[in-house]
Amino acid sequence: MRVDAFDFDLPPECIALRPARPRDAARMLVVQGDSISDRGVRDLPSLLRAGDCLVFNDTRVIPAQLEGRRGDARIGATLHKRIDLRRWQAFIRNAKRLRPGETVDFGSGVAAVAEQRLADGSFVLAFAGDEPVELLLERAGTMPLPPYIAGKRATDDADRSDYQTMFAEKDGAVAAPTAALHFTPELLAALDAAGIATETLTLHVGAGTFLPVKADDTDDHVMHAEWGRIDAATADRLNAVRAKGGRVIAVGTTSLRLLESAAQDDGRIATFEGDTSIFITPGYRFKAIDGLMTNFHLPRSTLFMLVSALMGLETMQAAYAHAIASGYRFYSYGDASLLLPKA
Repeated sequence: MRVDAFDFDLPPECIALRPARPRDAARMLVVQGDSISDRGVRDLPSLLRAGDCLVFNDTRVIPAQLEGRRGDARIGATLHKRIDLRRWQAFIRNAKRLRPGETVDFGSGVAAVAEQRLADGSFVLAFAGDEPVELLLERAGTMPLPPYIAGKRATDDADRSDYQTMFAEKDGAVAAPTAALHFTPELLAALDAAGIATETLTLHVGAGTFLPVKADDTDDHVMHAEWGRIDAATADRLNAVRAKGGRVIAVGTTSLRLLESAAQDDGRIATFEGDTSIFITPGYRFKAIDGLMTNFHLPRSTLFMLVSALMGLETMQAAYAHAIASGYRFYSYGDASLLLPKA
């Protein structure tokens, strides 16, 4: 399909620069089949059924944004994907001033050698010393806010907690699974009381999630890869949910992409550990999920393509037009949508 089919105009004032407080006070647009209604995140227990299961991503965002120097040159780095214990793939700002073999000093006793420039323009950074890289990042790094927020305000201490979900346990993401930012212990208790189960999986979200689609046709876009894991016990419980007539509802496109990567042709979810570069566009047949809770996505993005695949492009164009006209807040710190396709 042509990428411009997924374009729309978004007024800049629709972009949320801070999250709702408390988190579950955000609005939620419910799209069920081709009907649209305005609700709130706190209405979620009444919108799902006993026996349904929400699936969360338990990745934890690391402070992966680094500012340093190579001689007199200022070098910015956004870690993108772990390679091994000491090496990360990183997008580099001012990359023309950096050559393979040179060292970048990020301050606070943190330095890394630019080992290799990759085909996509990113670099492999090898961190010096023997301290765990996570400790180095806590010392020298900042939270990697999405460019549409970071371009409008500076990162501050509030973002260290605001840009982390309550499920965050496993270090490795450089972008938050933002649909889960809306959840609170009180909301989880209400879901449990309504008979709605929860499960977690792990997908370490990479900075590639923010890369624009530069191709004119979706067939020509190369999707970024991210590492994920679903263990056998979780897969078995999710399969049992559907066997009993319950629905598997992914919380966030990251959870959805990993579930679909692990799904067999018959819809059963298998164990999974490794990279996925699944790219979901209209025409895709969903196998593992029955619905999605997600935030509002960028024009021409792979994520707007994904929700259009789930609900239909015309339905999502109408839903987004309604959201813009109704003052919903967009993107990572914005409001939510609950997407339930026709059975």
